[in-house]
Amino acid sequence: MVLTWDVIGAPSSAGAHTPGVERAPAALREAGLVELLRRAAEAADVGDVRPFRWRPDPARPNGQNAGEVLRVATDVAQRVEASVRRGRKPLLLGGDCTVTMGLVAGHERAGLPVALVYVDGGPDLYTPLTRANGNLDAMGLAHLLGLPGTLPDLAAVGGVVPLLTPERVVVYGDSLPPGDHEYDLVAELGIDYVPASEVHADPTAAASRARAAAEAAASAFVVHFDVDVLNFVDAPLADVPEPAGLTLDEASTTLATLVASPRFAGLSVTEINPDHLPDTELLPRFARILAGALSGGDRRAVRSREQ
Repeated sequence: MVLTWDVIGAPSSAGAHTPGVERAPAALREAGLVELLRRAAEAADVGDVRPFRWRPDPARPNGQNAGEVLRVATDVAQRVEASVRRGRKPLLLGGDCTVTMGLVAGHERAGLPVALVYVDGGPDLYTPLTRANGNLDAMGLAHLLGLPGTLPDLAAVGGVVPLLTPERVVVYGDSLPPGDHEYDLVAELGIDYVPASEVHADPTAAASRARAAAEAAASAFVVHFDVDVLNFVDAPLADVPEPAGLTLDEASTTLATLVASPRFAGLSVTEINPDHLPDTELLPRFARILAGALSGGDRRAVRSREQ
């Protein structure tokens, strides 16, 4: 299966804690991601939406930079809609996690409501009522679900509210302890949950379970991949380091399994902070692993052509 990708950059840290992740799309391109992807798939780089670099927003302390978060998500949705209507799969390079709202919204606008596999160090189910520091990248899934306390304009980015229902979501790969606010909310909402412990035990089986749940929930599904799901010692890429998480091999297996589904429709990669890279080798390595996982099952083609 040869996939046809449209690479869309979303260089925004509007929803983040601090600046940095807005530079990730350019860094991934410089690391060779698009060229690597073209070795085993068809990929067109359709450019970036207008960028935004994080700044404090004292006027909205519980939902900082909400206007720019909405603008970026809307711009992304327009690019995604165009890609979907052309029969292509959007590969969205963020930016902070809120850009994934545009990925889901764009499919909705194209007449293709999707399910979502949320591969992340946390499920981003906070709201302005429960997140005192106001970073909206901790609230993206809550807005997609239209939970009480979310910002109405942002929740309506796709034209319908909610954009997702709990049965169309799979939360994947985190290590939330029982009693945690988001852990309890996942259970309360009845969201399918594949914890990191299950991935560690058998990444292929875990990803296959998530894939089956997403396939059963909708005619198509998209994947959100936040690099903070990775163990920071193994892969120090994330804006907010997590001491525990998936290995790069586990993440690669996960993505390859999901992408191989005939119902897979698109992917976002978020929260890479180039300032955290310890050397010049890690991001090209990550780009090679990512391109291999997204190559439609032909990871060997990417590796052999780099030799």
